[in-house]
Amino acid sequence: MRWVRDYRPQLNDIRLFKIALIITIAGNVLLAVLKGLAAHFSGSVALYADAANSISDVLYSIMMVIGLWMALRPPDIGHPQGHSRFEPLVGLMVAFSMAFAGYEAGSTAIERFVEGGLAVEPGLPTLTLVFSALLKVGMFYAIRKISQQVNSPTLRTTAQDNLNDVFTSLAAFIGAVGSSFIHPLLDPIAGILVALWIFRSAYNAAREHLNFLTGGGASEELRLKIIQTAESVPGVLRVHHLMTDYSGPRLVVDLHVNVNGDTPLRDSHEITDQVIAKLEALPDVDRVYVHLEPDDWTD
Repeated sequence: MRWVRDYRPQLNDIRLFKIALIITIAGNVLLAVLKGLAAHFSGSVALYADAANSISDVLYSIMMVIGLWMALRPPDIGHPQGHSRFEPLVGLMVAFSMAFAGYEAGSTAIERFVEGGLAVEPGLPTLTLVFSALLKVGMFYAIRKISQQVNSPTLRTTAQDNLNDVFTSLAAFIGAVGSSFIHPLLDPIAGILVALWIFRSAYNAAREHLNFLTGGGASEELRLKIIQTAESVPGVLRVHHLMTDYSGPRLVVDLHVNVNGDTPLRDSHEITDQVIAKLEALPDVDRVYVHLEPDDWTD
């Protein structure tokens, strides 16, 4: 009896996850060190805010290694349907790490603003921020490509965080340069903007992963796609009931399908298998349960 799919991750997926983790950890450690040193020697609060963001990136990179290692483990007697629910938990920890970085960046920037700001000499801060932005652009494209290949919401969040870091580095760059040529308060103002951007990103990431953890349902667009896919199977007359909920980062689909009441049992079984196979081929779907009913049946 077929009661559950084998959710054992493919070797190629594991290889891609490892590449993504190496890129993330190496890039974030490098930037955290460079920004921390540049902020220390320059006194730029905007750069300090960006350094705090990079330090949080290092922390969530470590959590990603642990969490994704657990999520990629094969099914066992304790978790017969796999360990995929650990992945959105990791994503939620990433969001909390981002929020903490936003708090650190914002509190420091407000304190400097109250003190009247400080003119930052161009040079090391600006070079560091330009390098940071360029490196994060490369990390964004690399991680986004891998997230699409393995359909990982955690890596998708990480890619988005890399893109956010590009904008925060640019904001810090403007603040550092503006503090010297326009007004010293531009540096802490840029730091506050960086903190707000980090909070916004953390909120969006937390909302997405909480939806995965709490059994949220599919979007209306995806529900329509599921119905259309099921109804494309020969012998299926219509789908009259559909329920979806997230089990980790992917959906569990439960649907009632109407077929001709005179369909032989063997053919009905074949229809069921085809519906399941087609729906489980969708990248967002984890597993499918199908209940067949004769079209003239009345509940």
